[in-house]
Amino acid sequence: MMQNSPEHSQLGKAVAYIDQYDAGLLFPLPRATKRQEIGITGSLPFLGADLWTAFELSWLNSRGKPQVALAHITVPCESTHIVESKSFKLYLNSFNNTRFASADEVRERLRDDISAAIWHGAPARATAGVRLLLPEQFDAEPVHELDGLSIDRLDVECTLYQPAPELLQAALDEKPVEETLVSHLLKSNCLVTGQPDWGSVQIRYSGPQIDQAGLLQYIVSFRNHNEFHEQCVERIYTDIMARCKPTKLSVYARYTRRGGLDINPWRSSHPQLPPANVRTARQ
Repeated sequence: MMQNSPEHSQLGKAVAYIDQYDAGLLFPLPRATKRQEIGITGSLPFLGADLWTAFELSWLNSRGKPQVALAHITVPCESTHIVESKSFKLYLNSFNNTRFASADEVRERLRDDISAAIWHGAPARATAGVRLLLPEQFDAEPVHELDGLSIDRLDVECTLYQPAPELLQAALDEKPVEETLVSHLLKSNCLVTGQPDWGSVQIRYSGPQIDQAGLLQYIVSFRNHNEFHEQCVERIYTDIMARCKPTKLSVYARYTRRGGLDINPWRSSHPQLPPANVRTARQ
């Protein structure tokens, strides 16, 4: 099967919005291409998932009355493909004037279509998770910042704006620690359009204490880097693991939404429950 590439997607192109259901709008992109750049060629060195929130989901019920919902979508990191985000928005718009018998039917359609896209013909080892929140549940949705010690308090000089793993240092010869560090200064750019992607990142680890000033400068160094959200988080994870040698590590980023969709990748060295898909104030 011929592999899709970002330049063949709808990103940065004028498109007609289709409001009748069409699963063919989903545009899968292989994970392997960018993973090879950071030295991942065999089995994955991490566990994790990409947590998506769709804020603009609507369809018609059997009588033609519009319905609305939020969708929380979980894409396992071991899937062979991601879904290019603009294609996902176009796909969601195709529900707008389509009749469905129930919210359950919508959820099942989303789960089946996304699962097919993220494996793109390969045997599926795990399906996408889909949870719909209906309007009566909206008021219970919390807003909460990532837990941890903010390293943004540090007064550091920043001069590098492309990923610079050499900035990462750890006290390899001292007693190990457990820390959760957070920064709101993560910014990268869309791989195709160059539009800015704003995010917050949480780093939980056990092991040699990471130099916080260097870590902050490293996070800032993504500022002019062009890469998709999932790829940035995997780059951060592999750089920290290689340079700082933690015994346990998880990296979780929450990016602000664009076009009614946010993407929040999470990678971990050890099995644990995924973080709750709770939006931050900027999302």
